Amino acid sequence: MTVEALSAALSAEHATVFGYGVVGAHLDPAGKAAAADAENVHRNRRDALILRLTNEKANPPAAAAAYALPFAVTDRSSALRLAVALEAGAAVAWRQAVGGTTGDDRKMALDALIDCAMRATRWRVTAGITPATVPFPGAPA
Repeated sequence: MTVEALSAALSAEHATVFGYGVVGAHLDPAGKAAAADAENVHRNRRDALILRLTNEKANPPAAAAAYALPFAVTDRSSALRLAVALEAGAAVAWRQAVGGTTGDDRKMALDALIDCAMRATRWRVTAGITPATVPFPGAPA
């Protein structure tokens, strides 16, 4: 296991969980449910990473009290753009973790990368953003 790669992914998961609280506040009931589902997935992934790092006697990075958002979120449109940005940001960390891990840790990283890419695509479709997919999720733009 590469502690550094998983610690970076954990930091991204902390930020993503925080961001989904903002996203959900600006959506209709169906959107709130989708945001809550995404938040729960990232929260579970975060908790699994904390446990994994702790089991390796590493010090998992703690969540910040707050995170700066990449732009103001004031309505449905900006909330959906933030959801896309959250998934894209998490995908970057997980893509890096794929290359920095082996075995079960690599499988976890790849599964997380795929999930982030799929969620980002669903958010883009919901927001009417085209193209809905990107060629290499998590790759530098």
